[in-house]
Amino acid sequence: MVKLCKIVTALILFLGLTPMVHGQVYKYSNEFLSLGIGARAYGMGGTVISSVNDVTAGYWNPAGLVEIKDNIQLNFMHNEQFAGIAKHDYGAGSFKINDKSVMAFGVIRYGIDDIPNTLNLFQNGVADYSRIVNFSAVDYAFIGSYARVLPFEGLTAGGNVKIIRRVVGDFANAWGFGFDLGVKYKYKKWNLGAVLRDATSTFNAWQYTFSEQDKQIFVATNNQLPSNNLELSVPKFGLGFNRKFNVYKEIVSIQPELNAEFTFDGKRNTLIGSDFTSIDTKMGVEAGYKEFVFLRGGISQFQTKKNIDGTETYTVVPTLGIGIILNNLSVDYALADVGKGSGTLPFSNIISLRLSINRQN
Repeated sequence: MVKLCKIVTALILFLGLTPMVHGQVYKYSNEFLSLGIGARAYGMGGTVISSVNDVTAGYWNPAGLVEIKDNIQLNFMHNEQFAGIAKHDYGAGSFKINDKSVMAFGVIRYGIDDIPNTLNLFQNGVADYSRIVNFSAVDYAFIGSYARVLPFEGLTAGGNVKIIRRVVGDFANAWGFGFDLGVKYKYKKWNLGAVLRDATSTFNAWQYTFSEQDKQIFVATNNQLPSNNLELSVPKFGLGFNRKFNVYKEIVSIQPELNAEFTFDGKRNTLIGSDFTSIDTKMGVEAGYKEFVFLRGGISQFQTKKNIDGTETYTVVPTLGIGIILNNLSVDYALADVGKGSGTLPFSNIISLRLSINRQN
């Protein structure tokens, strides 16, 4: 296992080496893509790398797309964070090419609207509130996915192409590009999954546009004027496994899953970490009744927090969820703490709808 981890790590660093030479690596670049999508996944703390088998696999692990039983499947999610200040939306659709391959397309939007721009608030030293204009800071990701059953029994693979568009009012915007790779393997009753995000480093090319007056305000207030640059997101490696247990015949089932995410952009606040790599572990479980109603729970972001008195305490982020399948319509709900265990922000309510068209039994 240690040797395998070393090989995977070397591959990740090799793939990301060339683009990193020409740009600046940021630790939390494109962080809106790390928030996750789908109420089912949120309810399980984001632990779905090995179990995801619907259209949301286009985000979590594209290899899972081939397990979709529908010719066409649509999914929509809405999530409001920080008491409705931030809006997080997702829409996706998949369609079967044949029995061994599937394609999907998804769109993610994360935005904060009606932000006051106070750069020109003062005129001749006097505040003029009529000069305040509002702007939006919005991030988009357009994701195209393809998955296929491989000749080796139980093995599937898939990939994503991501186009990223980020806009901050009229004065900053970026275009980005990257891709992900994923595999899933079924061994007896166990499901194994692995995904390499930002496989060759995902880049954002930022451009800034400021008027001469805006530039003077930046200088007068001792603020640094941003300049055009290339922002890079280094690869992340996710690993997961799960198994479904039938507790009572095929009426009641329990499906636990364990995931781990390896990052290589500097030491993070994780229980397992170093200057070379940090490992964020997650655990989730889904209990089902007659494949009709599902209860979910998860814990993630295991961290240590330093208190005022110098002591340290362990913290986790809990999540809860429920799902119901009504013929071709699935409704999922999750309650998630996007404040990362701070206890100071309200929980977010995430709702997803999934529509199955021309389902194949």
